[in-house]
Amino acid sequence: MEIDENTNIHIPKYDGFLPAEKPLGDGYKAGKGNNPADSVFNRVLPNALTAKSDQLFALARKSSLWTLSFGLACCAIEMISAHASHHDLDRFGVVTWPSPRQADVMIVAGTVVKKMADPIKLLYEQMPDPKWVIAMGSCATNGGPYYKSYSVVMGVDHLIPVDVYVPGCPPRPEALIYGVMQLQEKIKNDANQSFEKESLNANEGEQ
Repeated sequence: MEIDENTNIHIPKYDGFLPAEKPLGDGYKAGKGNNPADSVFNRVLPNALTAKSDQLFALARKSSLWTLSFGLACCAIEMISAHASHHDLDRFGVVTWPSPRQADVMIVAGTVVKKMADPIKLLYEQMPDPKWVIAMGSCATNGGPYYKSYSVVMGVDHLIPVDVYVPGCPPRPEALIYGVMQLQEKIKNDANQSFEKESLNANEGEQ
């Protein structure tokens, strides 16, 4: 059906009566629809949770990693893909951030040339503690195909400490996601290790 300016279309109008707005939550019945499952903590120990502060902080840190968003070479395309909708790195709590002042993870994605050495060290120093580094790809790990080149750093760990190495040239987005999961496990294990050290020191002090 073609509609032009001469076509008459009947549009129903309200005769002074507007549909009444329902207050928010009106008609809701408890227990209907989607409901969260019963908490394990409430079944075992209702309304109580004990943990060391380091472990609680580590739980928050590993679940909200903010990565400093910059790329140096082709690995950056795979890093962008990992953050895009198909892989959705955001579901792990990983959010890209353009400023080092609020970021806590640096993903070095690509070839580190000697001209970029000082800017990378500066960005690392501007990040607040605690902070972690992921070396993504062969170039960031050991120079890659430019090994022993006159202009390439033989691995970013010559400049800053690295926590997780992601191999590949370039590594797929799944590899980077696995590296992020390894970093989350490292953060959790470091907190547990500090707890074990404190317990050991306390036992030695009692003896």
